[in-house]
Amino acid sequence: MWKRAIEDAVIKTKMNVDRFGDMIPHVSENDKYHLNDNKQWTSGFWTGLLWLSYEYSKDPALKEAAKKWTRSFKTRLNDESRTRTHDIGFLYSLSTKAHWLNEKDEEAKQLTIQAAETLLKRWRPNIQALQAWGPEGDTKNGGRIIIDCLMNLPLLYWATEVTGDPKYKEIAEIHAEQSRRYLVRGDDSSYHTFYFDQETGDAVRGGTHQGYLDGSTWTRGQAWGIYGFALSYRYTRNPLFLETSKRMAKYFFDRLPEDDVVYWDFDVEINEDTKRDSSASAIASAGTLELMTFLDEHDPLKQYLKDSVHKSMSSLVNNYSTIGEEAEGLIKRGSYSVRSGNAPDDFVIWGDYYYLEALLRLEKGITGYWYER
Repeated sequence: MWKRAIEDAVIKTKMNVDRFGDMIPHVSENDKYHLNDNKQWTSGFWTGLLWLSYEYSKDPALKEAAKKWTRSFKTRLNDESRTRTHDIGFLYSLSTKAHWLNEKDEEAKQLTIQAAETLLKRWRPNIQALQAWGPEGDTKNGGRIIIDCLMNLPLLYWATEVTGDPKYKEIAEIHAEQSRRYLVRGDDSSYHTFYFDQETGDAVRGGTHQGYLDGSTWTRGQAWGIYGFALSYRYTRNPLFLETSKRMAKYFFDRLPEDDVVYWDFDVEINEDTKRDSSASAIASAGTLELMTFLDEHDPLKQYLKDSVHKSMSSLVNNYSTIGEEAEGLIKRGSYSVRSGNAPDDFVIWGDYYYLEALLRLEKGITGYWYER
């Protein structure tokens, strides 16, 4: 089943190379991807999808396509208006770093280090964290962190590994610890965001931007936490990060609905109109497969998580994928922002990326581009 799904995904990705021309997909409307010229925070997922497809198929056309779009990230890095975001890790781990990991291209490596330097500009000593959104001192977002940022930290950890400069890892580890303390609740659920007083650094309150309520658990945020803390453990061996990833994974999979693909929030009322988020299930599956590499074979949690991932991925393949269809996306029913009505039930490029990454982990042991291999 995994092989069939992978090969369908690779075929669709290659077809999309011609469909998209010089543009990059973001989210869809009426089954057609909105395209942009590398402006969105999601652009790296397209290059990551191309590099994964090339790794599996060894198709030179896919490699050339991956390199073509990756080159646009060099231009982006020199445009400050397109780098004022904490999502530099999403953007450059899956583009220039993926290029480095596949081909050991020295220019790609140096660009990725430059990207890590750019991400460090979002470090705010007063709150001991990387600011998620907005400029420094912003009255609304100046003291805000979000759980998504855990997936940007591998760029910094990696930069320390390849340069020997400890500053990147030190900041990443401090941010991960702040996230562990303030974004993860005592019952193993999570806030999407947390606010600090940007002058004093005092903790203020948890909240949400994408979830149902401030006190609810946005499923994609929980998935970011599973994967992000597992990766922080890989780089730091801090046992608290491993324990947190385990707890968050169990919380996630304990709450799967009947068809094993989650709704957009764990606390929203479920009826026939409630939106799903297939991307959350794909992210959680890929992240849990990473987490499982650190668990002992005799740990009963490992077998539970293995069974849960297989159920979720089987449902994504059998019930949500576009196998055998003429489609631009790989899995249906992803949600960007249900709260704002922005692509609440559509293809989303990060869902496609993590779906293929999880499939490749299951079938071939091919991981994503979060660390040196």
